[in-house]
Amino acid sequence: MKSAEAIKYILGEQVKSYKMLIALLQRERTSLIDLRAADVEELSKEKDTLVLQLRLLEEERVRLMGDFSDGTTLKNLAELTGDIGISDLRSTLISLVQSVEELNEFNRVLIERSMTYIRNTANFFGVFGLSSGGSSRTGSIFSVET
Repeated sequence: MKSAEAIKYILGEQVKSYKMLIALLQRERTSLIDLRAADVEELSKEKDTLVLQLRLLEEERVRLMGDFSDGTTLKNLAELTGDIGISDLRSTLISLVQSVEELNEFNRVLIERSMTYIRNTANFFGVFGLSSGGSSRTGSIFSVET
């Protein structure tokens, strides 16, 4: 397989993987909103695997790009080869990466708000003398004698 065709293949695989990542991030957002912690944990594992796959694909793409010359970009490669498919894949990847960044930011905000809610709730219970372990510091009315 020629280097340019191999690069197109890798770009195509990256596009597929980024689309899968976007789907995972959308599912994660839904799980965060619905407060389904187990789902969020499972999706996190899937994301880790997918990100590793994307990292390997990127390393292979960079290695293949080195066959042309150091510092060659996808834009330059498309111009050099006259292959509009490379240019289209580049544009698609840029769009997908921007979508991933936006979804990540949205999910980050959801997680931060959840953490703030948890902290505030813990502080609220602290006002009544309940520690985080559920025991009472001051002999609260919530303690049960055994």
